[in-house]
Amino acid sequence: MELRPTEVPEPDATLEPAGFMVDGDGGDRIHFLDWGGPPFTSAAPGILAIHGLGQTAWIWAPVARRISGIGDPRRFVSVDLRGHGLSDAPTEDGRYDLDVLAGDAVAVAEGAGLLGGSTGDRIVMVGHGLGAIVAARAAARLGAGCAGLVLVDGGWERLDVTTGLDADEFLRGLDEPPEVLRSLAAFLADRKAFDPGTWDADQERAARATIVETHAGRVVPSARPHATEASVRAMFDYDPRPTLAAVSAPIVALIAADDERGSRARQLADASATREASGRDPIAVASFVHDGHNLMRYRPREVAAAILSVAG
Repeated sequence: MELRPTEVPEPDATLEPAGFMVDGDGGDRIHFLDWGGPPFTSAAPGILAIHGLGQTAWIWAPVARRISGIGDPRRFVSVDLRGHGLSDAPTEDGRYDLDVLAGDAVAVAEGAGLLGGSTGDRIVMVGHGLGAIVAARAAARLGAGCAGLVLVDGGWERLDVTTGLDADEFLRGLDEPPEVLRSLAAFLADRKAFDPGTWDADQERAARATIVETHAGRVVPSARPHATEASVRAMFDYDPRPTLAAVSAPIVALIAADDERGSRARQLADASATREASGRDPIAVASFVHDGHNLMRYRPREVAAAILSVAG
């Protein structure tokens, strides 16, 4: 698809989101950031953004500053998935199933006033990686209440096919090198080195939100280990085709650097074909073959343009 990033406003560096809690599935508390925008009664669809594995709501800052800032702003809310950030991390079995996570997303949309108001009751669901899977499930649940779905480098693939791994092997590959976790300074330097040109105060804040500094000066991931494991197993259980075929709203997929076998692009084409066979519109696709997984950092203007393309 052709995005129009030149029509996206410049980021508003003055924005500071407000943090709130809402009761999610089973009464677990789910934290979200409200980046502002028009009041609750605006007819324009609001946007709910969901981060990927091991991240938090802060990863959406570069996009939120463009959408909820100057120009023609939209309500933008980003959520901490359970087990991540400031949300609760229940230990019971089944508390990280995809339907539970999707229920949390709907609860945040309602609690933030994006749904249940007097006008429209439609939102745009946006997700990155794991968050794209959750956004897709939530979009299917919302039906006509979803104005559009944006999948940022995820949500259309089976991870066992893409990676050639099972969930246990994938989990073992998540461990950070000891030298990265030896200190906060080492961790931040590692994250900055991914792309020094895009490192700024928002990137540092997002990085800091993903770790906790111990008394010994080392850092550990802030996502709870049991939540990470359960979330990964949910990701590996996900079959995108029936979920995306059930989404009545337009879908835009942004795909970053492809794997050597090209399986991600083939799976995206398969998911789109399944939608068409179900009478839905095909998935619109924009590719960024030279950029990494975190497109919100590397291509925030293009991610914002994709969101606005389905926001009406």
